[in-house]
Amino acid sequence: MRKALLACAIAPLALAARPAFAADMPQRDYAPQPGYFSPTPVARWQGFYAGLNVGYGFSSFDNGGYAFVGNPNGAMIGFTAGYNFMPAPNLLIGAEADFDFAGLKTTQTPYFGVQSSGGVDDILTIRGRVGYAMDRLLIFATGGFAGSRNSVGLGTWWTQFYGQESKFQTGWTIGGGAEYLVTPNLSAKAEYLFTSVGSDRYFDFTPNALQSSVNSSLFRVGLNYHFF
Repeated sequence: MRKALLACAIAPLALAARPAFAADMPQRDYAPQPGYFSPTPVARWQGFYAGLNVGYGFSSFDNGGYAFVGNPNGAMIGFTAGYNFMPAPNLLIGAEADFDFAGLKTTQTPYFGVQSSGGVDDILTIRGRVGYAMDRLLIFATGGFAGSRNSVGLGTWWTQFYGQESKFQTGWTIGGGAEYLVTPNLSAKAEYLFTSVGSDRYFDFTPNALQSSVNSSLFRVGLNYHFF
């Protein structure tokens, strides 16, 4: 009986002392320590992408064609698709292809009694890319295959010759640019390409046959959607 009465007397005291004992125990601090900053997430460039580009080009018909055709220039618009691979955190290796509907044109009278025209109508490139990624910003160099459909028109009063001919000529391209991830899936880019397509003959087997290659400087901007 005495033990039961003693237990009843001690129980309230033990309950009262419990909060005080808990308050004296060391508390674990889960708050961020002063000076802590969460790391900046690394932008993701790897994967497939596709987009649109617009720009302006300056071309030159060379190797015999310059005197007659001159320097066509004009606007272009087209499509882009490619794939990026990141073998290291900042190193990008990729492949890209694009096709542009171009309107690079010129008309001139190189000699008395002679009227000529020239144009670069379609431009295709298939290129490799190597770049350095700094989070959202990518700086890249590019180069590879280039082809363009080029046309020459020629009329001479002296020989009573009037003709128009177009050819798809192939060659190479080299250039570079910068691209920036505006959102996780959308990037904007600006680039420069120099293309040189091989020499070909126009109006062969006529008194007005000429041979010409075509060099072009292309300035383009574009938007790409990345399929992460």
